[in-house]
Amino acid sequence: MITDIVVGVMAFLGTVFVFLAAVGLIRMPDTYLRLAVTTKAATLGVGLLLIAGAIHAYDLASTAKVLAIILFVLLTAPISAHLIGRTSYFAGVKLWKGSVMDELKGQYDPNTQKLSSGSEEVETKTPAAKD
Repeated sequence: MITDIVVGVMAFLGTVFVFLAAVGLIRMPDTYLRLAVTTKAATLGVGLLLIAGAIHAYDLASTAKVLAIILFVLLTAPISAHLIGRTSYFAGVKLWKGSVMDELKGQYDPNTQKLSSGSEEVETKTPAAKD
């Protein structure tokens, strides 16, 4: 009885987060905000739905598989979103006009395709040692 309530609540919350990710995908003005919304909300939603399924199955094998899937999603979703965002930026996809700052501006050289962090040490020549 209580298990059915917990499963229902988890499944409902998971569905709400997946729905919010879909709404965010439509409503957000640029690629970078869409990536942020869908990565966070969809990952949480899918995780809640999978946990609800594991509780409902009440089986050690199913729970182990669900935990493996959740771990996989938690590891891959942010990394893939980061790489998609970075590639989009380097390809020249414009930020939304209401964006406050562009932290990568001036840090990327499109000719060499190198990204500098701004913390590179300036090479200085040491004076010749005197005898």
